[in-house]
This record gives sequence, structure tokens and C-alpha cells, in this order.
Amino acid sequence: MSPGRLERKRSLTVGNGGTEFTRVPGKRPVVGHLLRLRRDPLGFLESLPAYGDLARVRLGPWRAFVACHPDVAHEVLTDFRRFDRTGPVYDKVRQAMGAGLATAGYHDHRRQRLVMQPAFRHEHLSGYVEVMRKQVTAATADWQDGQELDLTEAMFELTTGVALTALFSSRLGGQETRELRSALDVFLGGLTSRAALPGIGRLPTPGNRRYARALDHWQTQVRRLIEGYSELGTGQDDLMSRLLAARDEEGHALSYQELSDQVAVLLLAGGETTSSAVVWAVHLLSGRPDVLAAVRAEVDAVLGGRAAGAADLPQLGLTGRVVKETLRLYPPGWLTLRTATHDTTLGGHRLEAGSMVLISPYLLHRREDFYHDAARFEPDRWLASPPATRGSYLPFGAGATKCIGEEFGEAEATVILASLLGRWELTPIGGPVTCSARLVLSPASFRVWVSARSTTS
Repeated sequence: MSPGRLERKRSLTVGNGGTEFTRVPGKRPVVGHLLRLRRDPLGFLESLPAYGDLARVRLGPWRAFVACHPDVAHEVLTDFRRFDRTGPVYDKVRQAMGAGLATAGYHDHRRQRLVMQPAFRHEHLSGYVEVMRKQVTAATADWQDGQELDLTEAMFELTTGVALTALFSSRLGGQETRELRSALDVFLGGLTSRAALPGIGRLPTPGNRRYARALDHWQTQVRRLIEGYSELGTGQDDLMSRLLAARDEEGHALSYQELSDQVAVLLLAGGETTSSAVVWAVHLLSGRPDVLAAVRAEVDAVLGGRAAGAADLPQLGLTGRVVKETLRLYPPGWLTLRTATHDTTLGGHRLEAGSMVLISPYLLHRREDFYHDAARFEPDRWLASPPATRGSYLPFGAGATKCIGEEFGEAEATVILASLLGRWELTPIGGPVTCSARLVLSPASFRVWVSARSTTS
């Protein structure tokens, strides 16, 4: 027997129901596999399918199971009654982020989604895209030929501006936006550790004090934005006005706390996730000059140097496929969690009530048995039919909790990417991109030289 097969055999343990779970080796005392997940999150996740369709890991004090097959992931994400957003980890997350659509359990989520859905109807998209067009024009107005900038910071400032304008018909100044991003960096990074290691937040460390200040800054900013909205008067054509007017099946509006929770989620999703997707797309295109040339040819033909608008989206097919392929390789929501609400069966195994199940779109999107040459950036793979296997493409989740802003997010990333590439050369500076594995999979920093394209200068 080979050493690899011997190690695999030793990794099997028997569950209460008599079935075998595949235990991932290499856990450390107290922290389990958490250090591996923090130090090399993407490599660790990609290694897990070797241990079967359902791999058992330990994250701090918690035993968890990772769904390594699309069918298993789809089952977990679409059966909210068996696998809910409950348990100690979600308790920690909700303490920090509130109980909005991204964190609410089954019963609260259903009501919230019914209330919020009308604000995201397709008929409103053209108005939101107009906000995107104006924001990308304003955000790049001061860019200069030969300038060096951190694209991660620049795109966060841009997408946060889009979120604030679409949501509140208002915006933050550049310094305020940078302070918000700095607070989010500390808050999101610290939240991951606190969710996995509950006792760590009680230690009187400088890191914990920074986390507390960042969380307070974030929550205070959300409150100020909501309280300041009334000063704009009535008749605003934005998300906030639609949320305030929305009612559930019984005619009830969102409470102030529910509204605050939704705004927090919308700001995070609108700022952090979309900006990450745009930066990853530029990174991927820099490694495929042939695809970049084709995108620029499309953008030049459709836009001719101007920023993209709603009417341009149907003609930006390749740019849209670049966004879709980027979301496959670098899904912002790279890791999500569900908890078994009662004793059940998953992937042929018995799970006890309270068992934690992790789903990683990043892992599933890179399986060679579902995507040919899965690690290769190949936008034209989306010219064919979507993947036949449910659960093999999950950048926006699945089932009842699928992201309500999917159309908004894809349109925003396409508008920004097309508008930037039509006017600017963005040349990466330095070595490999460092990935920041927080709640959102984002590049920690991505510095580029900005050069005006000769076709539009």
C-alpha cells in the first residue's frame, strides 16, 4: 500500500450511525485546522476533495464538515429547514453585522426577502446603472497618465460611492470612505477569528481594541446614514425609499433595527464584494493579453471611450463573460456555513443536530471533473450552456438565500470594468497578488500604473 493510501485509510473515523466520515489530517491542538485555513485558505480548500464528498475538519473548538461535491452543497443550500443559519458562529456574526438578509435564519429571512424583493426588480436596474455610470466617470476624473494607485482602494471607494448613491442618494467624501474601508479591514478580519475562537475576543489585546473601535466606527456610520436620510426630503428614487415603502404579506414595514441590518449588509455587499470582483478581473486579464485585447476591441466598438450605460450591457457580451469567469475563480463569498437543525443524512452520512457544514464556492468552482482546465481563466467557456451539475457555480449562493442583488452586482462589475478598460491601461506593479481571506475573498492590495489609452487620449 502506498504512503498516500495509508494516510487516507488512517484518516477514516466512524460516526455514531456507523458510517465513515473522512477526517482531514494535520489539525493542531486547540486551533485544529484554523491556522491552515488562515495561512493558506485557498490551497487548504483545494486539497479537501481528496478526502471525499464530505470532509471533516476542526476549526477551533468546532467540528465541521466541508461539502466537497456540488450535489452535497446544493442540498445544504436549498434545504433551509434542515440546514439553517443557526449556532454559535452565526450568533457571533449577527452580534457584529445584525440579522440582515446575509445572516438571518429561515423564518426572519423569508419575511425580509419578501419585503426587499421589489426594490431589486429588473425594472429598476436601468436607474441603478445610471448611478454606476455617473460614479465611475466621477471617480476616474482625476486619474492622470502615469499615475500609480492601489486599485483595491480605488475600486472600494468607487463601489461604495455607487452603493451610497443608489441606496441613499448621497455619498461620502474620499477621506470618509478610506476610513470606512480601514474599519472594514479590521472588522472583517477580526470577525473571522472571533467566530471560530469564541474566547479570543475577551482578551485585552491591542488587536481586540482595534477590532472594537472598527466595529463601533462601522455601526456608527450606518446609523448616521439612516438618520441623515430624512434630511433629503421625500420623493427620492433610490433603494432606501423603496425599502421604507415596502410591506410584508401582513402589511408590516421593516423595523428600524431590520432596516439598519439591511443597510449594513447592502453597504458591505455593494462596496466590498463588487470592488473585489473588478480587481480580480483586472488581475486575471493581465495574465491573458489575448483576452484583454478582445475585451478592449469590444469596449471600443460599443463605448468609444465613454462610460458604459444600461443600453450598452447587452452588447458587452465578452466583458460580461469575463465577470462571470472571474466570479468562478474568485467568488467574493468564498466560504459559507449552515448548521443541521436536527439529526439528518447528508452525502450518505448521518449528521447529528448542531453539526456545522461549510460550503466553499471557491473549492467547488475549481473541480476539474466539473470544469475543464478549471484553474485557467477562460471567459469563453460561458458561451456554452451553464454547468449541468447543480451547485457547481455558486458565486451568489443558491436556494432561498441566493443573493438578492445578483443582477445589480453583475451589471455593476460589467459597467465598471468596461468603462475602465476603454479609457485606461492598468499595468500591475510588483509581485503576486496577496489574497485577504476574510468574509469576502479580496486582494489585499493591487498596485497598478495608470496610462491613458492612445485611442481615447
